[in-house]
Amino acid sequence: MSTNIHLAIAPIAWTNDDLPELGGENTFEQCISEMALAGFTGTEVGNKYPKDPDILHKYLSIRGLKVASAWFSMFLTTKSYDETEAAFIHHRDFLHAMGANVIVVSEQGHSIQGEQSTPVLTQKPIFTDDEWDKLAYGLEKLGDLAHARGMEIVYHHHMGTGVQTAEEIDRLMEMTDPNKVKLLFDTGHLVFSGEDPIAVFKKHKDRIRHIHFKDIRLNVYKEVRDQQQSFLTGVRNGVFTVPGDGMTDFYPIWQEIKQSDYEGWIVVEAEQDPAKANPFEYAVMAYKYIQEMMHAPHIKVKERIS
Repeated sequence: MSTNIHLAIAPIAWTNDDLPELGGENTFEQCISEMALAGFTGTEVGNKYPKDPDILHKYLSIRGLKVASAWFSMFLTTKSYDETEAAFIHHRDFLHAMGANVIVVSEQGHSIQGEQSTPVLTQKPIFTDDEWDKLAYGLEKLGDLAHARGMEIVYHHHMGTGVQTAEEIDRLMEMTDPNKVKLLFDTGHLVFSGEDPIAVFKKHKDRIRHIHFKDIRLNVYKEVRDQQQSFLTGVRNGVFTVPGDGMTDFYPIWQEIKQSDYEGWIVVEAEQDPAKANPFEYAVMAYKYIQEMMHAPHIKVKERIS
């Protein structure tokens, strides 16, 4: 593995911020201790994490963990830019104090990802031309604010939002300055949306500054599709899992990443019900799978969504 690529894991497998009843019993200290024990050196930030950088740093440093990034919800299409900017600056300064280099941002205007009953595969929002303009304008301004702290924003394409598909990712990249707006590459959301992750990576590799590795359980995906389920219902039922446990063949994806000279974090992010999928066991599973793939890769044929 490249010495410039580091492995992190998100706390969402231990406690789900969108569905707080999932893993509500799991403590912050249990979460970060099990991350470190599994072998990871980085973490993204969840709602149970201390918000004081000095306190959080103490908890993480003795476990050999660093902050890779943290999610920031934008509402550039539905609220004034000034509202988003004020919240962003606070978020940016927290991450900067924690030593992070990138800020994960996602537009939540009109998003259905948090709705319990809206079918995620058929009722995603579609931005108007005016909303696209607001999004691109606001992102570039946030990119400038990130640069003021020597950081980059990375846009998280996401199920149930206005930037989900490969076409929408293309449009956002075309409308924004590549020096100001970078991209987060998420395998799970691309496969869930029916896209080809390798094609997206190849097209936008020069913009990618952060990576999420997650897999999809094909049988649960088919339930989401056939029963017109919401994103949160899919999550609750286990549509996401860790690399190596689902339908995605990560070997060719890893080859593209390696050949691109990518530098930064690869974050395992697989939101599941911890009562059904023990977070520590799945963290160990993911870490071993990624290490084996990176050092002794083998092709494992997976069934594609159809």
